Amino acid sequence: MMNKRIRKQKNRMTLGNLVVSIVLCIGSIIILYPLLWMVISSMKSYDEIYNNVWGLPSKWLIENYKTAWSIGISNYFMNSVIVTIITVLSVLIIASMAAFALSRYRSRFIDIALVVIMSGMMINPQVALIPLFDILTKLGLINTRLALILPYIAFRLPLSILLLRSYFLSIPREIQESAIIDGCSEFGIYRRIYLPMSKPILMTTIVLTSFYAWNEFLFATIFIDSDILRTIPSGLMNFRDALRTDWGVLLSGMVIATIPMIILLIFIQKHLVRGLSEGSVKG
Repeated sequence: MMNKRIRKQKNRMTLGNLVVSIVLCIGSIIILYPLLWMVISSMKSYDEIYNNVWGLPSKWLIENYKTAWSIGISNYFMNSVIVTIITVLSVLIIASMAAFALSRYRSRFIDIALVVIMSGMMINPQVALIPLFDILTKLGLINTRLALILPYIAFRLPLSILLLRSYFLSIPREIQESAIIDGCSEFGIYRRIYLPMSKPILMTTIVLTSFYAWNEFLFATIFIDSDILRTIPSGLMNFRDALRTDWGVLLSGMVIATIPMIILLIFIQKHLVRGLSEGSVKG
């Protein structure tokens, strides 16, 4: 009887695993198929995109990528790289230092600061668009990279600080006390203990901030008028024409724009999952 029950439980578990696997496969196809279609269509001619939407191209037009790169993607790509790198580094430095102070010290001022930071997550970027435009205009920052970098940093800091603070709270205080006994300064504790032990959540912050800065469209369209300073999301709009849009070239530009984020996610996915799971349940 016991053996029969165990066999039934194994069969049930196997059936459950099969159902989960099927659901995951269907979800993967739903997610990956649009990307695959975009890559295939990016190497089609204008007529084939309309007349043979779901089929493979009769001639694979690699020239679409060369055309997209030469008519503007190269410039937009570099602008996106500059804006994203500066935003990520600034958010990492500011957020990690703020999270260190919020996790290590206890006072009424710290509690008020934490509430203020949490309230920053409730501000919608679209709602703040007009005040931001007015502020940036008065500061003379419209049509500069700082017009994108500063708002990006401001809107990514609240979430980044809370994630880092939650992870920092899980670091044993005994390690900090031992470092103090050995003569380590506050900044030394931050640099030599907190940062090395928080690699997963730091990688998570890098991914989340990079995705936001790289793909942000609204601010990049409103705050930047100069074609020289446009980032990829807003720059791709120039590939459209009032009468005829070369969709093959446009899709090629979109593929080029997605490659860096896909590569980043592939290399950091392990740290991303670990950082989110550990940071969400501790502190």
